[in-house]
Amino acid sequence: MIQGKYLDLILSGKKVTTIRYGIVRPKFQEVIIHSAGKVIGKAIIKRVTYKKVKDLTDEDAQKDGFSNKQELIRELKKTYPDLKYGDYVTIIEFELVQRFDNVSDYDVYCGLNPLDIARIALRYDIELTDEEKSLLRELLAKKSIRKLAIEKFGSLNRRWIIRKVLRKALRLLIEKGILSTSMKTGT
Repeated sequence: MIQGKYLDLILSGKKVTTIRYGIVRPKFQEVIIHSAGKVIGKAIIKRVTYKKVKDLTDEDAQKDGFSNKQELIRELKKTYPDLKYGDYVTIIEFELVQRFDNVSDYDVYCGLNPLDIARIALRYDIELTDEEKSLLRELLAKKSIRKLAIEKFGSLNRRWIIRKVLRKALRLLIEKGILSTSMKTGT
């Protein structure tokens, strides 16, 4: 989750890192960026480094969207009041590879990868049945609609069931304003 005040910096490419207190080991190389209750985009983690606060540099600050090290540390202390100069922080460098702030409504999945739809739908509280949520979790595990259809239903002919759940999840994400489309925003 990214604070809303950093959203424009990320979307403009001026903020390409996020700094977290302590030693953080990201679970995935590909992450979905959330801000202010909305899904903003997908990023690839390029590098993870660990430094003591006292060893942060102006370059670290600039990659995180700040003018200098002092401004960065001041902001970190607002977020982490107990932060000390000898504490470690994790610098996560990322590249925004897909924006979700205004997805295309001309594609059945609005230009999104079905796995991203499943991941986002499971992250937010949308009105899916337990069975539908389970199907989305299985899709994430198999990483393929085809593989899941064959394993779960014994045939590719039943993959429409998975696609139907994905379309429902996407519709609910758009209705709740978690994702926005060019049609919904009028652009």
